Amino acid sequence: MERSRRHTLMLLAFLVLTLAVGQIGSLPTRTALDSWYPDLAKPAFTPPDLAFPIVWNLLYVMMAVAAWLVWRRSGWARAKGALGLWGLQLALNLAWTYLFFGLRSPGLALLEAGGLFLVLVATLVAVDRHSRTAAWLLVPYLLWTVYAIALTFEIWRLN
Repeated sequence: MERSRRHTLMLLAFLVLTLAVGQIGSLPTRTALDSWYPDLAKPAFTPPDLAFPIVWNLLYVMMAVAAWLVWRRSGWARAKGALGLWGLQLALNLAWTYLFFGLRSPGLALLEAGGLFLVLVATLVAVDRHSRTAAWLLVPYLLWTVYAIALTFEIWRLN
């Protein structure tokens, strides 16, 4: 029973952490959505604004479950590399939001997104060593990141 409770608490901790990052990132986003972002020229493949919070919340939950699966399978000591990369990609994810929406700099955000992509690929590879399911949970995030890079590039190019 104690082990089950600890696993549940860790899942909740990973969920709270990832969703908190999403909420922190939404602060500059909300301000920019009310002022700067609507006036930008955007490519035809830009999704409706409503798609972003839906997709990101799903991705954050999947990220949290992936980290939890790695922790549950291998523990902190054996998975510190994979979980460290996971934490780094989460920090880079947040940084992109502040560069793009907070500083209103699609160019800087684009450069940072390239680094995020590389760290995310490394994270996926490292996570796969501990849990194939966890790695698969990160694939939609990787694909969305590629899409976000294309979208960021086009916004930078058009503006």
